Amino acid sequence: MVTVAERARLEVPPADWSARLRAFLRRHRLFVAALALAFVLRVVTMLGYGPALWFNDSFEYVSGAVNPERPSALRPNGYSFWLLLLRPFHSFGLVAFTQHLMGLSIAVLVYALLRRRFGLPGWGATLAAVPVLFDAYQIQLEHLIMSDTMFMLLVMGVITLVLWHRKVSWRLGAVIGLLLALTALTRSIGLPILALVCVYMLIKRTGWKPIAAMVTACAVPVLGYMGWFASAHGNYAMTNSDGAILYMRTALFADCTKMGVDPRKELELALLCITAPPSERSFSGQNYLWWARGGQRFHAFGTGSTFTPQMNQTAGKFARRAIMSQPGDYLAKVAVDFFRAFHWGRPRFPDYATFQQYEFSFEDKVLPAWSSYKGTTDGDARRYDPGLPTAEIRGRQSVIGTQLHDPWASFMQAYQRTVRLPGIVVGVLLLIGLAGVAVRWRTLGGPVLLPWLAAFGLILAPAATAEFDYRYLLPAVPLACLAAAISLRRGFARPTAKAGSAPTTASAE
Repeated sequence: MVTVAERARLEVPPADWSARLRAFLRRHRLFVAALALAFVLRVVTMLGYGPALWFNDSFEYVSGAVNPERPSALRPNGYSFWLLLLRPFHSFGLVAFTQHLMGLSIAVLVYALLRRRFGLPGWGATLAAVPVLFDAYQIQLEHLIMSDTMFMLLVMGVITLVLWHRKVSWRLGAVIGLLLALTALTRSIGLPILALVCVYMLIKRTGWKPIAAMVTACAVPVLGYMGWFASAHGNYAMTNSDGAILYMRTALFADCTKMGVDPRKELELALLCITAPPSERSFSGQNYLWWARGGQRFHAFGTGSTFTPQMNQTAGKFARRAIMSQPGDYLAKVAVDFFRAFHWGRPRFPDYATFQQYEFSFEDKVLPAWSSYKGTTDGDARRYDPGLPTAEIRGRQSVIGTQLHDPWASFMQAYQRTVRLPGIVVGVLLLIGLAGVAVRWRTLGGPVLLPWLAAFGLILAPAATAEFDYRYLLPAVPLACLAAAISLRRGFARPTAKAGSAPTTASAE
């Protein structure tokens, strides 16, 4: 007969570190195996697509790293700071590798939070981390020179710290605030997450000291960045693009007649009116922001004036007038883009060229020679990584940003056609999380509320302020998985221990 005392002696951690490591790996063997396989897939990606993949936005980030004296007018420089930190190594391959580690770290946080804080068994916590580990589009996003993976890790880090601790001290609040500042400086959509966390901490009656410490720790770096931005661009802000982006959101329906724009009194607004009727406009608002097409007047003052404080202010005023004058049209566009996230397939939106940038390509990537702050986009890339190869194409030396190597590249192309998380599954996860919030109405959603609201907000915000893009959906996935897993944890949990047995690790809600 085995007594309780004998069982307790068997559970004492081994004294030897190697034995402790083996015990840890055995205890988490399912997740460790999944993590190892996910790491192999990322190694295959790096072997197949060297040194990294590129998106149109990549070049602005690289410009910020090679010209760190000036903040970008288009987007915050947080990711450029990360590139700057790694610049002494002169390797985009290293940048991609760190981002793959970030992706794996997100899965580790999901698993650790569900196991230690919410008491899920290993298979349940591992299942919640599977989309981040194995979704082909997640792996492809990590390989892009883009801020999204870093943003995902920062958001997940904030949610983990808030949910992990039952009581939040002012010191922990300050740490959370610093992470929130980094999140906002990486992508401006990160700043509203501060408000979300504040509301959650108020609901949980955390106390004023942690909240004050968090807000202060977040405000100091953000205000410092805004001061730096003002020294370069003349206005106290984080970007000069928020109004322009909102103009893009309204470009498909804005009707200056309904808005009551008087060209004699409001010439600046009248110049932004689109002459084509809404029924004849493009299916994507991006055509009215980045290019002078279809009668639009956004570039009436020249492309160099697109992201100036004056143009941004005027575009924002126009967009807000359109929303207030045509609220039904605005909500209809927001709804279309919001529900676009939950399709089974992946429609080619906003255009085929953008769609292809989220696919593992079938050919080498030649970097464009667009104009940048102090040179050209391909020149900036070569300044950052002199190891990038060049080739003579159409009579000029061009920079090759991505080189394909088979069989690795072909394997990842086939993998992407097979292993992906359909949008409808993300919708189901959100519905499960919403049900978890509803059944915990007495505690205002309990611990499900924060990750669910964050996931929902990360999908809704681009639809409301910009336009749908596939990469905006991925940051919500680990949070939706987390909310769904917490909601279903009673189904995952082992049977209640009998009297005299060891207590479970699940915490009370």
